[in-house]
Amino acid sequence: MGMPTVAIVGRPNVGKSTIFNRIVGERISIVEDEPGVTRDRIYGTGEWLTTYFHVIDTGGIDIGDAPFLEEVRQQAEIAIEEADVIIFVNSREGVTSADEEVAKILFRSKKPVVLAVNKVDNPEMRSQIYDFYSLGFGEPFPISGSHGLGLGDLLDEVIKHFPADHGDPYDEDVIKFSLIGRPNVGKSSLVNALLGEERVIVSPIAGTTRDAVDTPYIVDGQEYVIIDTAGMRKRGKVYESTEKYSVLRALKAIERSDVVLVVLDGEEGIREQDKRIAGYAHEAGRAIIIVVNKWDAVEKDEKTMRNFEEKIRDQFQFLDYAPIVFLSAKTKKRIGTLLPAIQMASENHARRVQSSVLNEVILDAAAMNPAPADKGKRLKVYYATQVSVKPPTFVVFVNEPELMHFSYERFLRNTIRQAFEFEGTPLKIIARKRK
Repeated sequence: MGMPTVAIVGRPNVGKSTIFNRIVGERISIVEDEPGVTRDRIYGTGEWLTTYFHVIDTGGIDIGDAPFLEEVRQQAEIAIEEADVIIFVNSREGVTSADEEVAKILFRSKKPVVLAVNKVDNPEMRSQIYDFYSLGFGEPFPISGSHGLGLGDLLDEVIKHFPADHGDPYDEDVIKFSLIGRPNVGKSSLVNALLGEERVIVSPIAGTTRDAVDTPYIVDGQEYVIIDTAGMRKRGKVYESTEKYSVLRALKAIERSDVVLVVLDGEEGIREQDKRIAGYAHEAGRAIIIVVNKWDAVEKDEKTMRNFEEKIRDQFQFLDYAPIVFLSAKTKKRIGTLLPAIQMASENHARRVQSSVLNEVILDAAAMNPAPADKGKRLKVYYATQVSVKPPTFVVFVNEPELMHFSYERFLRNTIRQAFEFEGTPLKIIARKRK
């Protein structure tokens, strides 16, 4: 099961973005006093009492030229579609017609709703929250997003409504992969091409997680599961009208995958949204393969593929470890190169390195290329050990962890990558002080 999702819903200028920033612990949303200033739909990860969850700031849902109330309504409906629990934010100034409109939509959703009244900055203001009982969602929680007051009580209530996590239904040796990318890059055609050849399709399992359909199948004795995101199904005009809604669906598929295929449109080339979606897979520590689809439609000479690959390496510098596969789902040309790449990336994602061999490589590299001095102090590397897989994670014990500059961390990561077979997977390095 993936992480549960919390949507923050409410009319403009009630402080949704401020609350979002408090919950995720970073200033991701743009916060201004001007209503509707959040220009992009924002996703983050929150944590409360060791429980992790997605957070959506619906202030970023831009419906274009929709009238004010219609825009609020559509934002709420999108959040409802995606969320397990909804935080309905109001402002202590009182209940408005827009609040009542959102309340009607939330009632129809049958999703758990936790009512928050924002801008209650001191105890004397609590007397102003009682009008909000009229919205019919039970006890309103007085909070102050700008000061962080009352958020603990609010999140206590939110996590009570999370669905139970039933764990991974598949065996460890099953390779789970998903396809992410902008709409119309050919993800569903690629799935059909993979399944359309001589394969043993076990059965499609609907509802393994909300918002996804899993298709297990077997090729040459290896079991795979394609995690099909909702992006492959028609979801109404609101979803069709913008690329932003593909992001959360991609996130949910990424969480449950061993390998993520970042699908690009060979005809259209690289777009900013491609990089944003790929970034989520990288941050999640999944094995990644970049797939350039529709390669049949590209006019080619002997340099076309190399030039496109150089462009990918330039635009996706954070994915320097990801192999690139060029193919056509439509003609099935080069489709046979994809599953071997998936299997290779999955194996490397789960690879363990023996500590003695790892230390030999790391200590030799550190001796040959010592870290530069910083204000008279120099980083000393004592030993390293691999602590986990998926992604392969290494703890490097040093004299002072704060002396580990990101450039030296990158040097150590590249050293490990060159010494061992880690194509297709990110590597994580943690610096710790030797005790």
